[in-house]
Amino acid sequence: MHNMLSTPIFLVSWLLASCGKGSSGGGGNTGGNTPPKADTTFTNPLLSSGPDPWVIRKDGDSNYYYTNTLGNRLALWATTKMSQLGQASPVTIWTPPTTGSYSREIWAPELHNFKGKWYMYFAADDGSNDNHRIYVLENDDANPLSANWVFKGKVADTTADRWAIDASAFEYNNQLYLVWSGWQGTVNTEQDIFIAQLSDPVTITGQRAMISSPTQSWEKVGAPPAVNEGPEALISPSGRLFLTFSASGCWTDSYSLGLLTLRTGGDPMNPADWTKSTAPVFATQADNGAYAPGHNGFFTTKDGKQSWLLYHANSSAGQGCGNARNPRMQPFTWRPDGTPDFGTPAKINTPMQKPSGE
Repeated sequence: MHNMLSTPIFLVSWLLASCGKGSSGGGGNTGGNTPPKADTTFTNPLLSSGPDPWVIRKDGDSNYYYTNTLGNRLALWATTKMSQLGQASPVTIWTPPTTGSYSREIWAPELHNFKGKWYMYFAADDGSNDNHRIYVLENDDANPLSANWVFKGKVADTTADRWAIDASAFEYNNQLYLVWSGWQGTVNTEQDIFIAQLSDPVTITGQRAMISSPTQSWEKVGAPPAVNEGPEALISPSGRLFLTFSASGCWTDSYSLGLLTLRTGGDPMNPADWTKSTAPVFATQADNGAYAPGHNGFFTTKDGKQSWLLYHANSSAGQGCGNARNPRMQPFTWRPDGTPDFGTPAKINTPMQKPSGE
């Protein structure tokens, strides 16, 4: 440090002027006063726990609404930026009765909006897994976080009221459909993917059709039972319909995503019009801390420029079907032939570019 008392007066004047310039913050290099660069990255996982993640954003809405399996209630997280999901707090929208057919094991909730109303589909039972069925809530408020949720009852194919979980609804060619994972009969020999038409968001019309069953080796790890579950609709920019699904037991590290493709001009209710991938399209990447990736959802960024995949995975081997499963997201692209390319599960705790517009 300079001792001003022993410094010539002309140098004192120069030093004082220089210090004044440096502290003014104007012009040149302002040092510590430089505005920080915007944070353009995030890391997976988005939350420490979150099996069966789902997200939706209605056109024109600033919020993404996220949910996942909690087991004993239904809750929503609202965030304007998916990369900041961890800063949002869950809002409980429904708590089940203490007893009854939909009082326990509340799994795989999904929020949808049809004709201005919100619908929350979920699976529940009475404490016995054999009695799992699909149920739905309805809310006609603009904000799904409101308390105006009404329990609408069971959504069931009356011609085959069987075990059912992992329901998802979508609209294709002006027709509503429900897809889910279920049993062909009353015994858990395998889980298959079923589809049915909806006359409205809470009512199945006609018979269900089975469009996928676990037939390939990569779908049968951990059997019995062999598993196809978690079907999710994906409509390409050109209007093609795909269904992702999760295959093999979630209790294994071989849990993965498969892909069903509807032929051009095909009927979603016709099993012959669907083609299944011959291998997983998204699978365990041990080096990236991504074991048993599956049960996914999709979203498009607010600017419409990017497609993103939301999914859960375990961070270590052998963690099974519990709450160690955590939500992650990453962008995906479309191949020249119009099919989706999900790549490989991204590495955890490693910076990634935020969704465009965030």
